[in-house]
Amino acid sequence: MANISISRAEFGLFQKLIFEIAGINLSEAKQVLLVGRLSKRLKALGFVNFSQYYKHVTGGDDPAERQTMVDLLTTNETYFFREPKHFDHLRQLAVNRRRGSVFRAWSAASSSGEEAYTMAMVLAEVLGDGLWEIIGTDISSRVLAKAQRGQYPLERTRGIPGELLKKYCLKGMQEHAGTLLITRELRDRVKFMHSNLMQPSKGLGQFDVIFLRNVMIYFENDTKRKVIHNLLPYLKADGHFIVGHSESLNGLTDRLLPIAPTIYHLRDAP
Repeated sequence: MANISISRAEFGLFQKLIFEIAGINLSEAKQVLLVGRLSKRLKALGFVNFSQYYKHVTGGDDPAERQTMVDLLTTNETYFFREPKHFDHLRQLAVNRRRGSVFRAWSAASSSGEEAYTMAMVLAEVLGDGLWEIIGTDISSRVLAKAQRGQYPLERTRGIPGELLKKYCLKGMQEHAGTLLITRELRDRVKFMHSNLMQPSKGLGQFDVIFLRNVMIYFENDTKRKVIHNLLPYLKADGHFIVGHSESLNGLTDRLLPIAPTIYHLRDAP
């Protein structure tokens, strides 16, 4: 069945909407992607054009469909132990933590959970079943559901070191063949929540380290500045802020200083 066509004016409405919601700048080149991902929703709801669908998701009567639209238009790509030096740094931070305090880490664009569970493996190895906690947040409820299940195709686990694979992952059998399940021990230590970087959820508390990796590449500089401003109140005075290797905070904030490539701490950190 053919996709429903979209006018230039209609595409402009959705560009503005997803920017307002998630800070994502949909370029003209993404028009085909938007049509491909949303046409099925229009047909399922009985709409004949994108103007009708736009009125529906902005009318306020169907927040679930608005979330579905966000899920379909956000890109989620991640894998276990991506950019390993960051996890080496996390390991060192955990080793040097203040005794008696809870070490808290935030995967602020957690996608389907691989980053958060990688953090959990590292902290479990260093701190055992002691005082540590991981929060994973994302704007997409679809990927958060995957993260909470903690079940992945075997081919997505290639980056996990063999000893950690055996210790923290269960190989699926019968109907679950070809998949891997993160152990209950680890899943219980990671809490996944819905949160928007443009308006982070209140009550998250403060963190020793915030991972915000490989998401700001989708933002314009003004949006990047806003996101950093939004997240810094959640960083402890001696906390660390980590971005992806293709990203930099140069020119975006004067409150964070680099201590290594893509690794920062607060300017007035003790």
